[in-house]
Amino acid sequence: MNATTFSEASTIAQAAHGDTSTALRFITCGSVDDGKSTLIGRLLVDSKTVLQDQLAGVQRGGETDLALLTDGLSAEREQGITIDVAYRYFSTAKRKFIIGDAPGHEQYTRNMVTAASAADAAVVLVDATKLPWAGEVADGEIVVQDLLPQTRRHTLLCNLLRVQSIVFAVNKLDAMNDAEVAFERISTALIAFAEAAGVQVAAIVPISALKGWNVASRHADWCNYEGPSLLELLEQLPVTEKDEAVPFAFPVQWVEKFSSSADTSQGRRVFWGRVASGHIEPGQRVTVLPSKQTATVAQVLNHVRQPHAVHAGHSAGIVLDRELDVSRGDWLLEPEAFEPVREITATIAWLDDEPLVAGRVYWALQGHRWVKAKVARIIDRVNITTLGSEPATQLEANSIGDVVLSLQQPLAVLPFTRSRALGSLVLVDTATHKTSAAVLVQPSATTN
Repeated sequence: MNATTFSEASTIAQAAHGDTSTALRFITCGSVDDGKSTLIGRLLVDSKTVLQDQLAGVQRGGETDLALLTDGLSAEREQGITIDVAYRYFSTAKRKFIIGDAPGHEQYTRNMVTAASAADAAVVLVDATKLPWAGEVADGEIVVQDLLPQTRRHTLLCNLLRVQSIVFAVNKLDAMNDAEVAFERISTALIAFAEAAGVQVAAIVPISALKGWNVASRHADWCNYEGPSLLELLEQLPVTEKDEAVPFAFPVQWVEKFSSSADTSQGRRVFWGRVASGHIEPGQRVTVLPSKQTATVAQVLNHVRQPHAVHAGHSAGIVLDRELDVSRGDWLLEPEAFEPVREITATIAWLDDEPLVAGRVYWALQGHRWVKAKVARIIDRVNITTLGSEPATQLEANSIGDVVLSLQQPLAVLPFTRSRALGSLVLVDTATHKTSAAVLVQPSATTN
């Protein structure tokens, strides 16, 4: 299957289902200096989101530096790199977009994970000029070597985090002697990598972020590519579906007390938060975790305090039919739909500079609930070059591996493949308070 056919088939499959009218949250990621910030700057300029005075403020040596439109920190401008995630907003006649410009340095992988965890799509940039084999032929055969480590790592992380649409954008092809041959070879390597890693790719698009080729509009007769431009493709991608089919779960974020009320048919407090899964409406029975008490929902308020049923992904205020001890961090759950557990097997992306070793205790955060979690054992580690699993006694910074966690108190979890909200946790160092890991619960890997 050649690259163009692969791209078109995947794009059609992605666009055939899902919501394409809601604003699309996507990130740009990949290795250092692959052109991520420049690409976003090009999208902003070509969509006429940037004003002339803003363009005048991003001049270097008399020329416009598009990367400065997103690299806002002084350290980023001084060093010419992206450190923190920069969010930008723009729209076309067809759709609105929220872009997260993720850093490419391995040191800042934790920032990339944060951005990817809430993204609907990811544009993984590949710098054609960094792959010398893209322009070489050995004995008449295409030489396909390893892709850059950050290209592989970011793609694997996006796949682990259930980013629904992953797009490879092969950048700087305008600098190649034979752009068509380079794009064909890089596409071959990307397809082979995606198949080996089990990654579904929405498209592979040749672009020049600097010149704007195939970014907002198509650049005809280039690289033997006949598919849509990157922006046209993004306009077709679906947003991530909410966990409507999963039983109701609601993490309590804030407790509000009514002023005074003589109405004894319901409680006098409103429990506010965002519905993690399912939906909630008056008359439903709920169970409180951890107390395991049950009650009936007397009233549901939406985000503007109007009585209304609320679905997954939206904010709600819930009033119960009687007073129960419910605090921030507790969960309201559909009765008998969850079996809280105290041990889970999970895949983690280790983000701390200090290696993970068995026996360490961390804070685990699920929703707004904090519990102590001990690393019972490390099962294995993913080799991002071979994509195979290998034994490990510790996980270094930016490693991906499988571990068993023992929880001090039970949590209601589901596999991450089934629910983003109920299948994900964050580990935080108890001493430094650094975010140490993103935790993704594995299927059929929970015990009481």
